[in-house]
Amino acid sequence: MKVLITGAGGQLGKELTKQLKEKDITVIALTRSMLNITDQQAVRHAMRHFRPDIVVSAAAYTSVDQCETETEKAYLVNGIGAYYTALEAKNVGADVLHVSTDYVFDGQADTPYQVDAQADPQTIYGKSKKLGEELIHLVSDEVKIIRTSWLYGHEGHNFVNTILRLAETKDHLRIVNDQLGSPTYTKDAAEALIHLFDQKAGIYHVSNRASCSWFDFATEIVAASGLSTIIEPISTEEYGFQTPRPTYSVLDLQAIEATGWKPRHWKDALHEYLQKEGRFEQHD
Repeated sequence: MKVLITGAGGQLGKELTKQLKEKDITVIALTRSMLNITDQQAVRHAMRHFRPDIVVSAAAYTSVDQCETETEKAYLVNGIGAYYTALEAKNVGADVLHVSTDYVFDGQADTPYQVDAQADPQTIYGKSKKLGEELIHLVSDEVKIIRTSWLYGHEGHNFVNTILRLAETKDHLRIVNDQLGSPTYTKDAAEALIHLFDQKAGIYHVSNRASCSWFDFATEIVAASGLSTIIEPISTEEYGFQTPRPTYSVLDLQAIEATGWKPRHWKDALHEYLQKEGRFEQHD
């Protein structure tokens, strides 16, 4: 089996590459500098040259704030680029797994979003990712779309690493307490993607189990790392985000659980992440 990954330089792409290599699966890990997914000829050439069995489309423009000002780039990468990737992959007979996001929803729910819930994005990032999903479904119904939320991993810009860095130098942090979601460790997300290689086409939601606020998440990061920084809860309004953020990002996991996948609690995943980073302090 040969797996081609776009966006292999991102935190999920790196983790997926690592896990596939550990399983002795042939991996073609293409970073942004190696393949521009918005260049259809380049994508076609890559697919025809490597002839993968599976393509994991993980390349995306993920900066929520920058997407608002660089609208064209957002739609090109997250919409058109995702389309070219799926189209050219299918043209060489590859199976397609496309990574998407909770941002395709309105972020206003109070129960976990089902896989078939109405998409109603409130940001350019979310709208561009929704476009990507729609264009991929025009290519084929035989694709797998995997939405994830609150992703963090080693070697990445993410909330966990930001909190660890800030907590080293500050004795007081103010963190939003009125946005709820499910943190997702890239190790678990990559394992879920590999598990889905053998499953039927459709939309799947992948995250760790249970939900929390950013404040809860930060509190656990600091406590589990043995840091003494005080975390103060504040509202979204007090924080003053440049771009609206979803109030509620929890994804319903029934579709992937029905395939036999068992997500672990976000705290267990976080503790393993911190252990691997050499930051975990065991508490009795």
